[in-house]
Amino acid sequence: MTAPGVTNLTAVTEFVLLGFPTQGNMGFLHPLLFSLVYLCALLGNGLIVLITTLDRHLHTPMYFFLRSLSFTDLCLISAMVPKSIANSLRHSSSISFLGCLVQVFTLVVSGATELTLLTVMSLDRYAAICHPLHYEVLMGRDRCVQLTAVSWLGGGLYAVMNTAGTFSLSFCGSNVVHQFFCDIPQLLAISCSRNLMNELVPMFITVVLEFCCFIFIVISYVHIFSAVRKIPSTEGKAKAYSICLPHLLVVVLFVSTGFFAYLKPTSGTPSMSDLVISMFYTVVPPTFNPIIYSLRNQAMKMAVRRLMKGKL
Repeated sequence: MTAPGVTNLTAVTEFVLLGFPTQGNMGFLHPLLFSLVYLCALLGNGLIVLITTLDRHLHTPMYFFLRSLSFTDLCLISAMVPKSIANSLRHSSSISFLGCLVQVFTLVVSGATELTLLTVMSLDRYAAICHPLHYEVLMGRDRCVQLTAVSWLGGGLYAVMNTAGTFSLSFCGSNVVHQFFCDIPQLLAISCSRNLMNELVPMFITVVLEFCCFIFIVISYVHIFSAVRKIPSTEGKAKAYSICLPHLLVVVLFVSTGFFAYLKPTSGTPSMSDLVISMFYTVVPPTFNPIIYSLRNQAMKMAVRRLMKGKL
C-alpha cells in the first residue's frame, strides 16, 4: 500500500494485483492452468512462426500476416501470464512500478497491433477472393511488409499515448489493482487525480479505432461473401469459407470482449466476471488462434507433416 500523504505517482514503488487467489486450492490450480495455457500458446504460435518461415509453400501474403499475428499473440500473452504464474508460486501479489508500466505498454501495443493486423488480414482476404487476377500486384511482398510495419508503428504510438496518459495520473489512496495484470481501466479507477482529458481522450480514440477497424472488416466480408456466393463449385465455396470463417471468428471474439471490457463501468471491488472477460481478450486469443487457423487448413497440416519428416 502507498504511504500516507503520498500523492504523486513517482513515490509509488509497487502495485498490488488482486486477481486470482494465491492461497488454498485456487492458489494451486491457477499457476497450473496458466502454465498449461501458456505452454499451448508458446507451442501453437511458435509452430506457426516456424513453419511459415521455413516452408516455401507458405511464403504467401496470407501466411506472412498469420506469422505476424502469431508473433503478436506471443507478445500479448507473455506480457502478463508469466508474471501471474510467478506471483502465485511465490504467494505474492506485488508488481513494481516499472514492471506495471512495461506491462501496460506491452499489452496495449500488442492488442492494438493485433486489431490492426486482423483488419489487414481482412483486406488480404478481400483482395484474394474479390480481385484474384490482381492479387499478386495488390498484395506484393513490399506491400505486406509496409502494412505490417504500419500496424506495429500505429500500435506503438497508441501504446505510448495510453501509457503516458495513465501514468501521468496521481495515486494518493490505494495502490491495489483489482485484476491479475496491470490494466488501464483498473489503474484509472484507483487514481485520485480525475483528469478527464487523460481518461476520455484515450477512451475516445480506442472506441474510434475499434469501431473503424470493425466496420472495415464487416464491409470487406460483405463483399467477400457476395463474391463467394457466385463461385460455381461447391469445393471452391468450401475452400473460401474455410479461409474466411476462422478469421471472422477470431475478429468477433477479440473485438467484442475487448470493447466490452474497456467500456463497461469499472467496479471498485474484484469481480470474477471481470477476470473472465479480461481473459477472453488477453489469454484466449493467443491460445486458440493457432488452433482456429490450423484446424481446417490443409496447407498448414501438410507443412507440419513435412516438418516432422524433416523435409522443410
